[in-house]
Order: sequence, then C-alpha cells, then structure tokens
Amino acid sequence: MPFNKNISGFENEKEFYKYLNRKKVKEVNHIFQDLFKALYNNLTGEETIYVNINYTRQKSDLYIKIKGITKGLSIKKGVKNSVHIEKIEEFIKFLSDNNIPKNIIEEILKYHYADGTIDGTGIKRLSSTQYKEQHQDKLNLINKYFSKPDIVRKAIDRFVLTGNNSSDEVDAIIYGVLEDFIWITKEEIINIIMEHKDIERTGLSFGPLFYQPMNRCLNYNKKYEYARNYIQIKWYHLSDDIIEAMSKRNLDKL
Repeated sequence: MPFNKNISGFENEKEFYKYLNRKKVKEVNHIFQDLFKALYNNLTGEETIYVNINYTRQKSDLYIKIKGITKGLSIKKGVKNSVHIEKIEEFIKFLSDNNIPKNIIEEILKYHYADGTIDGTGIKRLSSTQYKEQHQDKLNLINKYFSKPDIVRKAIDRFVLTGNNSSDEVDAIIYGVLEDFIWITKEEIINIIMEHKDIERTGLSFGPLFYQPMNRCLNYNKKYEYARNYIQIKWYHLSDDIIEAMSKRNLDKL
C-alpha cells in the first residue's frame, strides 16, 4: 500500500531523523523543501536543519529547528490512524467543561460501555454494531453536539494538535514513510476537519475524528479489561483528507 512499509512507528521516525538532521534545506528532497517553506519564512536553502526525536507522550514526534525556530512534526503511517488515547473520566471532564449536557454525557457513557450502565458494571456487553442497531437515534443526538463548531475546534486541539497534557503544538503532520509521504500544516488540519464536521456517520465523531472505546472486551478477557476505561480517537481517512488539502493548496498557487 502507498505511504507505508514494514517498520514500526518509532523506526519510521528514526529514518526521518537520520535523513534530515544537520542537512541544509537545499540538500533535502523537494517535498521537504516545500514543507519547510510553508513552516518558515524567507528560506534561502543554506539554512541547517536540526532535528530531535520527542520521547515523551506528546503529539509531536520530531522537533525541527531552522533559523533558531522550532516546529513540531507528527509522523503517521498505515491505516485507521489512532491520534489520541485518554481515560474515559478525562474525556468526560473535557465534555463537561465544554457544556455538553449531563443527559448527553450519560448517553455517551452508555455507548462507551454498551452494557446498559454508565460505569461498566453491566453483565451483557454489546458490540458497536449491535448498539447502533438498537440506539442509532441516541447516537444521532450525541453527534449534533459533537458537530458544533466550537466543540469540533476544541476537539482538534485536544486530539490532534496539543493533547491534554502538553503546551507543545503540532505544526504539521507527515503521513507516510521517508520514500513516500505527504504532509499537511496545522492551519490546513483545522480547515479540513472543520469543513467535514457534518459528515454522515453512524458512529460518534467530531467530524472525521471518530471516538470509540479503546477495547469493548466482549470476550471478558481480564488482560484487556483495563482498556474499557480508555477512549481513543481515530482519523480513519487521514490520507484522503491530506490529499484534499494538498489539492486546495495547489489550486491556491495557480
């Protein structure tokens, strides 16, 4: 498949690091040169690129310093990209802090645990498909709140750009591997997600950012029970959305 190869995410980051670190801008390929021109002003090509790998649990995987200015890059590859994981109680606090009504939060918890309770103590657990078959009207109601522009904008910051435990911010996402990648800037990320905030869906999402339990643990495996108390956000069509943003970028140059 395009934009991928059989290496881990960390190995992928190291390949980008090794290729970029201490090269001059003019020495890297034209895709990188276009990215750096979008992130930095008035580059001549003679500037040296300094790179650090971010080993902490933050959104940026690489820090790029050019002309003394540091930018954060998030590196993604593969399909069904998970962009965020957090405990369900942290997610619920985020919703409450942003004035999501209590009755809507209760419906979100019912979907999350899918066992008839709001705390995961129920006996019979439903799959996502089974829950949708029985409660699609409730999910549609939740999505009306998840589609509100102010909520989507805050979701972008929390799930993609900054996170819930960092002051650093992603300035661009690179999708792919060193030999085959595409990119999108922070401003383009915000624009493309906001443009698709009302997409049709049966699951819960903030536009193209889909929310789901980390693991429903339908087989009651004790090893994975902890995962029922975590949420994850997936950007399923990340590559398609980046390509759409690229097309708009190229049209703007005409």
